[in-house]
Amino acid sequence: MEENKSGFFGRLKAGLTKTRDSFVKSLNNAFTSSEIDDDFYEELEEILIMADIGVTATENILDNLKARVKKDHLKKTEECREILKETIKEHMAVCEAEYKFETEKSIVMVIGVNGVGKTTTVGKLASKFKAEGKKVLIAAADTFRAAAGEQLEVWAKRADVGIVGSVNGADPASVVFDAVSACKARNVDILLIDTAGRLHNKKNLMEELRKMDKIISREFPDVHRENLIVLDGTTGQNALVQAKEFSEVAPLTGIVLTKMDGTAKGGIAVAIQSELDIPVKYIGVGEGIDDLQKFDSDAFVEAIFN
Repeated sequence: MEENKSGFFGRLKAGLTKTRDSFVKSLNNAFTSSEIDDDFYEELEEILIMADIGVTATENILDNLKARVKKDHLKKTEECREILKETIKEHMAVCEAEYKFETEKSIVMVIGVNGVGKTTTVGKLASKFKAEGKKVLIAAADTFRAAAGEQLEVWAKRADVGIVGSVNGADPASVVFDAVSACKARNVDILLIDTAGRLHNKKNLMEELRKMDKIISREFPDVHRENLIVLDGTTGQNALVQAKEFSEVAPLTGIVLTKMDGTAKGGIAVAIQSELDIPVKYIGVGEGIDDLQKFDSDAFVEAIFN
């Protein structure tokens, strides 16, 4: 497992090359100036925002940096580098309590727009939880895309887990109802629900998502709930807009950032967590089962800086 993890973050580091090249080069220029003054802070602000770290996160990071400079009586800009790095790590840290659902009886609904990798994420999570000895069930509630059910069946077979499916065009809410009933009857540890890729501005589809959310709450009120939104890391600030829209329909508990291999917008991971106060729980860098891992803020920030 450790080998898989080190290999994974090696791929993450390689994938964040574009982000790192532009970000670190700009930082090096900023740290060559000798004085810590308003110009230095302005330059840092511009660099962080250009790296898609976001306005709110940038303001918080700089406020923290200024406080440390004052407290430690720092004089040289180079002394700020490690503080900047540690501050970003702190911003992104995800406490173990956020993964409580992995050890409790849980229902996890996986949502997001088209093409971000929801079905693949459900399959990978099913494999991960099954390998940890949990009883896993998948619900194929994406009844709009014909290939989604077939794709999930392949994942279910590969992971050796049960699946509750339906015919194309069926009511997704009825699939969720059946899956929740099966979850209780079979004493399942984790139910993973794959939902249709819905555009966050399509009202009827968003209402349907709200309906599914209500069914789970009504039929299994005591179960641990998790609503994970899958976001494509390459879309930058647009991912933030999607997350905001979805959070108005279903309470989001975590983010899965996919396609982080090869994006120049790696800083969006910081922005999303800071702007929405929703932790990035998993990060993906490829198509393989081991290419989805728990988010590690230390490894992520080191991959950008080094």
